[in-house]
Amino acid sequence: MEDTRNAGMSPNRSERRDAAENRQRILDSALRLFEQHGVEQVSMNQIAIEAQIGPGTLYRRYRNKGELCLELMKENIILLFEQIEEYLNLNRAESASERLKGVLALFLRFREKKAQLLKGVEESASAGRTKSRTQSPIYHELHQLFVGLFDEMAASAAEPSRLNGVFAADILLTALSSDSYSFQRDVRGHTPETILEQLCLTFIPSP
Repeated sequence: MEDTRNAGMSPNRSERRDAAENRQRILDSALRLFEQHGVEQVSMNQIAIEAQIGPGTLYRRYRNKGELCLELMKENIILLFEQIEEYLNLNRAESASERLKGVLALFLRFREKKAQLLKGVEESASAGRTKSRTQSPIYHELHQLFVGLFDEMAASAAEPSRLNGVFAADILLTALSSDSYSFQRDVRGHTPETILEQLCLTFIPSP
């Protein structure tokens, strides 16, 4: 190993640089393999080999493929929620049901574009069962948002509503999960537009 003191650089600075280079190499390699073969078909060992690092180095930074997918999606997730926030601000005068439709449309568009990586995030959570899945950043943010909209819909209903916002948000997010969405898309043959329409008919009460 090179003596960083002889290179005129402090050990800490060299370690930081090496760590940053390893991180970028890992992310570039993972994305390349995921795009070529799909997240399911790629192993952590393959990523380590492609990145030309030891498996230990990979696992010290990322415990599983889900964490890698989440890292690759961070900027896209930030953009998604910025779009949702902008939409809600521009449409604050609309009913809660209309705003829910708009948010669902934005998320389904996001799911279509980032299907592979989103599936990878969810698969890592499934290893820890439901508790882990519900602690993912995407699930947590969407859940809070949906609960608020469902509660608002219940409060503004003409008749007293027994709708439980937390329960409704849980079930809606289950319907939006990769497994459920892929089944409706690939097995049932529904288009994203039809899925959106059916979700709205299922989860949004008629006026």
